[in-house]
Amino acid sequence: MISKWNYLPLTSQEQQIVKQLEQQFPNCPAIARLLVMRGLKTPEDVRAFFSPSLSQMPDPFLMKDMEKAVNRLNRALGAKEKIMIFGDYDVDGTTAVALVYKYLQNFYSNMEYYIPTRDDEGYGISLQSIDYAEKIGVKLIIVLDCGIKAIDEIAYAKAKGIDFIVCDHHVPDDVLPDAAAILNPKQPDCQYPFKELSGCGVGYKFMQAFAKSNGINNMYDLESMLDLLAVSIAADIVPLVGENRVMAYFGLRRLNNNPNVGLRSIIRLCGLSNKELTISDIIFKIGPRINASGRMESGQESVELLVTRDSSHAYEISKRTDQYNRDRKELDHQITIEANEIIERHIQKLDGKKPIVIYDPSWHKGIIGIVASRLAELYFKPSVVLTFSNGFATGSSRSVRGFDVYSAIKSCRDLLENFGGHTNAVGLTLKEENIPEFRRRFTEYVEKHIDDEQVTPSMDIDAELSFEEINTDFLRNMRLFNPFGPENQKPVFVTHNVTDFGTSKLVGRKLEHIKLELVDSKSDRIMNGIAFGMAKYFDYIKQGKPFDICYTVEESKHRNSTTLQLQVKGIKLPDDAEQALD
Repeated sequence: MISKWNYLPLTSQEQQIVKQLEQQFPNCPAIARLLVMRGLKTPEDVRAFFSPSLSQMPDPFLMKDMEKAVNRLNRALGAKEKIMIFGDYDVDGTTAVALVYKYLQNFYSNMEYYIPTRDDEGYGISLQSIDYAEKIGVKLIIVLDCGIKAIDEIAYAKAKGIDFIVCDHHVPDDVLPDAAAILNPKQPDCQYPFKELSGCGVGYKFMQAFAKSNGINNMYDLESMLDLLAVSIAADIVPLVGENRVMAYFGLRRLNNNPNVGLRSIIRLCGLSNKELTISDIIFKIGPRINASGRMESGQESVELLVTRDSSHAYEISKRTDQYNRDRKELDHQITIEANEIIERHIQKLDGKKPIVIYDPSWHKGIIGIVASRLAELYFKPSVVLTFSNGFATGSSRSVRGFDVYSAIKSCRDLLENFGGHTNAVGLTLKEENIPEFRRRFTEYVEKHIDDEQVTPSMDIDAELSFEEINTDFLRNMRLFNPFGPENQKPVFVTHNVTDFGTSKLVGRKLEHIKLELVDSKSDRIMNGIAFGMAKYFDYIKQGKPFDICYTVEESKHRNSTTLQLQVKGIKLPDDAEQALD
């Protein structure tokens, strides 16, 4: 349960900007505050935010090594070299491979794609994949969503006469591989203005630059693949701001109106065909099915699904990926139970700021990242989950808000065989005998660097609303904030002193939820809401006494009507009533 509500403050300068912007939204003063909290300071900023345009995307040639990458690709096409499109086995990697492969197919056919197997080859470029590339005569490998740390592997390939163009977005080390070109906006000396592209986003910029260098002015073929890019952005949980927001905006439009054949088959299987798709639908329904092939079988199948033009073939693959996802859910459920049992047996060792580091050699390698995410969310602690594969302990870490788990893992790098990722999620491999020392040092680093607030369940409140403010103008303006995601989250509002209208009731199989009908102290308007898992407050609410709620505003469309519901994130009673419940 969320125990702390954070009322996000504005500086005096920001308050002045809010007053200026409020003139544009006379009936919705909260909208101006929301805009300023997203860093928008002028009417021009607001127009660009509310009306995204593909022209807002930076020139791809601002990215370091882009000219080198394009020249090497053009040389390969001119010499009719065989090209391999290589990518990671997750959603970001497979969508990136599909996008680059499909786009280049418009101009060139001597290519094939390759996704490593999670169990046999593991993450990133393997010697096995390079040997296979040499065997079939590949001279250029375009690697997507990995490769930034593959120093030995790329040197091995270079000795065999194989060049690499690395398209990655993970944090680079001080030493980089000897590739023909490295495209990664996170390189310290890269001047590209937007640093948070997905791996598929870096691949898209590469194809933009390729088209530009070859005088291809009609960008329809590339822009028609923005649905793949939207899927990568949502599934990889990159910040939904700046260029990512523009790409996701147009990608969602494509996904809703004329999606890729493979994506259309997944949408059909998910039962989403007649629904307006959102980022949440990708995260919770579409993405997991694409991911399931790489987790349970082979990511190669996901790429096959995304590049096929045959709807019957796509549907057959989709049915298999759907079954993989069912199998993944069962494993996920079982491993999460086992992980929680381990934690409960040692819960006294997890007091204060201590992180979670657990290991079981029997766990499925493809599931542990999901389990790490669940544990971090459940216990509000950075979490590392490890299993045994190919002679090593291998695993995934996930963080809590605002804590850089990449730096924490990096502090133990002398104990690791390899590692890589982002500030919020890192994959790692180490010798089994190094686990105790890794646990000790990782815990020591976390305890020293994490803040108490980062391990405390809390909710950020964006603005205060009265029920009468939730009107037609408010809803119209709120829709313009879409698509929602990291760093552009759906706003959370607070309303004080609400009371039961008299018709709230318990719902759910175990009567664990409350279906609310509420009024506030400023109007007679009745608002419907749902409070999941908050049945303990029901008796107090039915007494008709006032309390506070924080919530998001949700719309539900059915035929030609739209209904509103408050999704309640937290309930606060007066202190004495709260203490009585505890």
